[in-house]
Amino acid sequence: MTTQASLDQEAIRDAVTVLFDHAAAELEGRRYCFVGTAAAVIRGVPIRAGDVDILFEKREGVDLVARALKDFPCVNPPAWLPEAGQYFASFDVRGAQVEVSTVEWTTESDCSETLGAGPYTHYVLIRFGRHAVPTIKLELRLATELARGRDDRYVPLVEWMRRHGCDLALLRRAMEAAQLPDSARAWVLDQITEKS
Repeated sequence: MTTQASLDQEAIRDAVTVLFDHAAAELEGRRYCFVGTAAAVIRGVPIRAGDVDILFEKREGVDLVARALKDFPCVNPPAWLPEAGQYFASFDVRGAQVEVSTVEWTTESDCSETLGAGPYTHYVLIRFGRHAVPTIKLELRLATELARGRDDRYVPLVEWMRRHGCDLALLRRAMEAAQLPDSARAWVLDQITEKS
């Protein structure tokens, strides 16, 4: 098993490719999205990821992955985690921990990384081998990291967006959905739009 916070782009790409090589046919027509820190790393954001997170709209997606990955070590079999509001499972896929889950909290917003329609509305398709995998837009990922107060992750995301651009309207909506203080929102927008 890979140690926490040690997955690089190659390890992430390999794990996601293997997952979908085994599960793509079973997941046809299901709603899912590649979320979390690894979804930012795969886009080139210079942060560290400890695992790969695939979010499903429905629990059957988690069960389908568990069956498809039956030949890989199961770290946590599918189970309902009431405190987290998640149906969750994890697997060791070539040394990378791959976590698959639902997040079953409701929201009116479509701009949360893991709640409601957000992950199934605001994504980009990224190629992993022969698979095009819906991957969360970084604007929603940034709002998550800001809400968690993890500056080792949100600062590199802000810098990446300053250099590569972003959808400022979506970012504003995501920060509002995350109920960030006005001062935090203003700081982010100032940093991203600052001329170098």
